[in-house]
Amino acid sequence: MLAAEADAGRERWPERLRRSIAHAHGWRRGLAAFLAGALSVLAMAPFFASPILLLTLPVLVWLIDGAGPYPRPVSLPGLGLTRQAWRAGVVGWWFGFGYFLFGLYWIGEAFLVEAETFAWMLPFAVTLLPAGLALFFGLATFLARLAWSGGLARILILAVSLALAEWLRGHILTGFPWNTLGYALTYPLPLMQTAGVLGIYGLTLCTVLIFAAPLALWAEAGHRPRVPALAIALASALVPLLVLAGGGIYILKRQPISVDDSVRIRIVQASIAQREKWLPEKQGQNFERQLDLSRRNPDGVQDDLDGITHVIWPEAAMPFRPLDHPEALVAIGKLLPSRTLLVSGAIRVQQPRPGSDAPRQAYNSLMVFSAPRGGLAAPIYDKIHLAPFGEYLPMQAVLESIGLQQLTRLRGGFSSGVTPRPLLAIPGLPRAGVLICYEAIFPTEVVQGAERPGLLINVTNDGWFGDSIGPHQHFHQARVRAVEQGLPLIRSANNGISAVIDAQGRLLQKLDLNRRGVIDSGLPRIGPPPLYARYGEGLFAGLVLMFLAWAATLRIRERDG
Repeated sequence: MLAAEADAGRERWPERLRRSIAHAHGWRRGLAAFLAGALSVLAMAPFFASPILLLTLPVLVWLIDGAGPYPRPVSLPGLGLTRQAWRAGVVGWWFGFGYFLFGLYWIGEAFLVEAETFAWMLPFAVTLLPAGLALFFGLATFLARLAWSGGLARILILAVSLALAEWLRGHILTGFPWNTLGYALTYPLPLMQTAGVLGIYGLTLCTVLIFAAPLALWAEAGHRPRVPALAIALASALVPLLVLAGGGIYILKRQPISVDDSVRIRIVQASIAQREKWLPEKQGQNFERQLDLSRRNPDGVQDDLDGITHVIWPEAAMPFRPLDHPEALVAIGKLLPSRTLLVSGAIRVQQPRPGSDAPRQAYNSLMVFSAPRGGLAAPIYDKIHLAPFGEYLPMQAVLESIGLQQLTRLRGGFSSGVTPRPLLAIPGLPRAGVLICYEAIFPTEVVQGAERPGLLINVTNDGWFGDSIGPHQHFHQARVRAVEQGLPLIRSANNGISAVIDAQGRLLQKLDLNRRGVIDSGLPRIGPPPLYARYGEGLFAGLVLMFLAWAATLRIRERDG
């Protein structure tokens, strides 16, 4: 008899855990949500510990359970909504605050590059940004609580509300879809292939369902036999994961690595410290470092670009405006053999026409230079999605008038290029979609026109963020863009992670963070457009409707059962 009672106690531990979390009061509820959100960051790059969500997402479900009884009518006295929904919204905000605080702490590194000027802003940046982003999670749990029920239906509702909130986060106020929850299902490589089918927002729906359901449903099993309840819980996670991974393995086998060796690309990663990059006394030295690295192969042997067709330098590679420095163009022309091109990030300034009152305009651009004089060999691409507080200030003139400035310290800030994003016609390469820096984190903006590119080029400078998790997260998100679009991606970072990535996200070559050197590679061939590249967010909308219909069916059965 004692053994039977012990077994019964073990059977009920998930229920006891659920009750202790759901019945938490006061600061304990906020702390539990905050810790669950903070731990959820381990599911993202560079940790990829997605199983942590098997615990943290059920905690969020149970905290919403504990917001009050359900079902209940939605009351709207004035504009006041139900107390239960507000409590659920607060829980979601604390979860999001923990998630974004620990996932984005590295942003503070940028304010230490010139600490004497910007360090005072660091506490505000590392707390206010997470606090603002957490509002999206708070909105999601608030809305989910309005339609809350029991069993699997509530998890489906939470998945829909969080996925829609993540979509909004990627679009409202220029958007910032960093560490969208769906990235938990983009590692290892076979799982990443699902991004080409569902997109990152569709994967967010699947992430919440797959990781929240097992423990939450097991906890509801009550006194049912332990083995069947445990088996059902494990199956609810393992079966979908195996299906997704199996589909990814199938895609990878059908699309083997294929490289065009008639194109030879050399990617240069100079790894120049951000604080030294723009110092006037270091400009010549930094430029010479780029030139010298370009002349050498990955073994450090000088080959003067023999056999190389394209050299790729990172974002703002030259610590000056090259079009205003003829001597720099001459040096580039001398570097390049007659049929070799330099593709480089660069800053340019467009002066107003004579007699015009318009201000000058500065652009963060990608330029293509050729021999023998370093002239331009293709149109210039100007970055279209600028980083707020990094490249421009909201209400630029007002904030500058009170002494504030963005991190780049460019008076007036940068201007945006033309939209929709034009494809860049670089001789010897397929027409390319260019993504400068964090333009690579916006899945819906990679391809904007009717024409499909044959290549993605991502140039960036993650030196702002030091030796932190930020550059690893940035690199992983850029890699997922290649899979979503079925396009090869060439990535050059000043300091960050440079790589050659094929259309299925495979790493053909890679230079890690804080490494100085070059990559030589052929050009991966374009893949067939995956479902996401064909239908975009229409697939996400269809999944949302399917999840809602599923939840409604379960609610009807619960009501009639």
